[in-house]
Amino acid sequence: MTDSWMIKYLAEGIGTMLLVLIGNGTIAAVTLKGSKNNGMGGLSIAWGYGIALMFPVLVFANVSGAHVNPALTLGLASAGLFPWAHVAQYILAQLIGAIVGQLLVVAIYNQYYLKTNDGAIALGTFATTNALEEDGHTKAMINGFINEAIGTFALVFGIIGFTTNFFGAESIKWYMQAAAKQGANTSSPDVMSQIWASVSGASASKMVGALAIGLLLVGLITCFGGPTGAALNPARDLGPRLVYMVMPQSVVGEKTDSKWWYAWVPVVAPIVGGVIAATVFKLMFK
Repeated sequence: MTDSWMIKYLAEGIGTMLLVLIGNGTIAAVTLKGSKNNGMGGLSIAWGYGIALMFPVLVFANVSGAHVNPALTLGLASAGLFPWAHVAQYILAQLIGAIVGQLLVVAIYNQYYLKTNDGAIALGTFATTNALEEDGHTKAMINGFINEAIGTFALVFGIIGFTTNFFGAESIKWYMQAAAKQGANTSSPDVMSQIWASVSGASASKMVGALAIGLLLVGLITCFGGPTGAALNPARDLGPRLVYMVMPQSVVGEKTDSKWWYAWVPVVAPIVGGVIAATVFKLMFK
């Protein structure tokens, strides 16, 4: 694709906004009092987040790569698969997108937060915590780090593996360039039919890849959601946690602390897992 880097940054911001809006919006729908979906359980959240990731992947994979996750961006860069010159801009766009997405969740569910009036439940719709907190902060942080690092390793390894094929727009560009080099008449019916076949196959590959990524996240949240809620994404956790910190009680009801003692875990652990995953993938297949 020939999209400018500013368009790519915008795509990352909007993509991460959609991820948080649909993902954390699902958590709010399932856990806040008065919601018609209240009590639907963790599997609903897993499916909500799976679809929330599949959406921007389908829309923006051809534009920015649809990282929507600093752990993936840093993992790719560390393995030499993404330029370091654009890492900071991608991460900033992802963080801003996560903040905007969470603000939209708050706007939608404001009255339901007030009905719930429970700080722990409210925080859970913004950011992750650890189920072992009552056993001490150290146990919670160690368990959370292991959980988030392994979960993100699986996520990033899967994403890279699922997206190694050409996507639609890249395929048509590749084919047109190849046809031109061979002196083919790209306006002839035969050549155009071959282009269409190429694009159709690549588009199908894109659909399958996006579906696989979404289903992967459903499985990962089902597996790794028990201990921590499975952030697997620094922007998805840090951006909304910042929003929670500044939200007044008049908006979200009773508040608990933002648990900043734990906040480094869903930031650092996914980055570690993502870097290891991208490095291992490159060593195996590149």
